Amino acid sequence: MDLTLTLLLILFAVAMLAGWVDTLAGGGGLLTVPALLLAGLPPVSALATNKSQAILGTFTATATLFSKGHLRERTLILPVVTAGIGAGIGAWLIQRVDTSWLNWVIPLLLLGVALYVWLTPNMGSSEREGKMTEKQWALTSVPVVGFYDGAFGPGTGTFFAASGVAFRGQTLLTATIRAKLFNLTTNVVSLALFAAGGKVIWVIGGTMMVGQMLGAFIGSHTMLAGGTRLIRPLVITMCILMSLSQIAQHLGLVQIP
Repeated sequence: MDLTLTLLLILFAVAMLAGWVDTLAGGGGLLTVPALLLAGLPPVSALATNKSQAILGTFTATATLFSKGHLRERTLILPVVTAGIGAGIGAWLIQRVDTSWLNWVIPLLLLGVALYVWLTPNMGSSEREGKMTEKQWALTSVPVVGFYDGAFGPGTGTFFAASGVAFRGQTLLTATIRAKLFNLTTNVVSLALFAAGGKVIWVIGGTMMVGQMLGAFIGSHTMLAGGTRLIRPLVITMCILMSLSQIAQHLGLVQIP
């Protein structure tokens, strides 16, 4: 693989777009992972390098939202911890068991989220009473999504946000904002395991980090400046695209790990 300036600029642009999309709706990995594979990275290195650049995007989004007065509740401590634990277990277990069944389960889950959001136009438009307490949610749904990110990955931010709306009665905006912090946690845990194995291509990762940071910064301000109307259609679109991507991969139509 030849690291040319043109290649790095293309990956920078892809990362910037992915950072914007990921901040608003999740699913940025649908853009960056295929781009890294097309650039010639081996599958494991593509996943590892993707985590390295995604972590700065989620960090930038989280830091920007924190600076605007969000993500300061003490109640976030427990779900952050359980998200990290779930991701660690997932990343450890994925290397030791057969998970081929996820190739069909995950697309169905993503399509289910898209269908639910599409059929409920007022989803998350206002707060309502949650079906779970914050503690119950932090000990069940959050570590499950964290486990999924450690073991698989696509759509993690979308799943965190959807669970916040469905089980905690949060608005879609609130759930999406909180999802940034949880996704940052799971990215940190996953990246630590990949980096320990020497799988990250840091030159490419560093270039894409800058793009992700810029895209996430723009996305955070888009969200806070009335861009919430974009979240719903983006969630639906990214869920469908991620689902089709996973099905195509399983059928051997594309080679995405």
